[in-house]
Amino acid sequence: MQDLDKALADIVAIRSQIARETAFRGLGAATVAGTGGLALACAVGQALWLGDPAARPVLFFGLWITAALVAFALIGVEAVRRSRRLHSGLADAMVWNAIEVFLPAAGTGACLALVIARFAPAEIWMLPGLWQVLVGLGLFASARILPRAVQGVGAWYLLTGLAVLSFSAETRILSPWAMGLPFVVGQIWLAGIVHRGARAFDDDL
Repeated sequence: MQDLDKALADIVAIRSQIARETAFRGLGAATVAGTGGLALACAVGQALWLGDPAARPVLFFGLWITAALVAFALIGVEAVRRSRRLHSGLADAMVWNAIEVFLPAAGTGACLALVIARFAPAEIWMLPGLWQVLVGLGLFASARILPRAVQGVGAWYLLTGLAVLSFSAETRILSPWAMGLPFVVGQIWLAGIVHRGARAFDDDL
């Protein structure tokens, strides 16, 4: 029994190692681009109907958090479906590996929002920039499972996050476009990289 348990543990370890070293193809270009459209819709809606975001920060951030959750759900459902089709027996390991890559940045963003809202509500203007920086760091980390070109998108989010922090520091104003425009450009750029990666993979088959 001990030999059997060791053999099973070795198989699990080998599968996990293979999953870490295999390019993740669970992302779909259309869905990633759709999340950029979702960001644009949210920014336009807030610009037209929200009024002064600083007067209603809960609604402002609530809408963005909802948009982010919808985007994660759409990407997650497609990632599971595509992984089962493209990665076969490694699908579950590949999906969990992708979650492990993005979870630190996503979890840190959620914790920052809670801490700032609870203990430093006057500094809530920092959240849009900080979130973009964290998305950039998550994309840098994902370069080992996604096409290395995603590092360019990571750099985009890092730079836009720092720019938003710099500009907002002078006015302390919340702007829908400070959230919307970086994500529209970044997600469409990311969708293009995913599309090119999928075409290259198909050509190699």
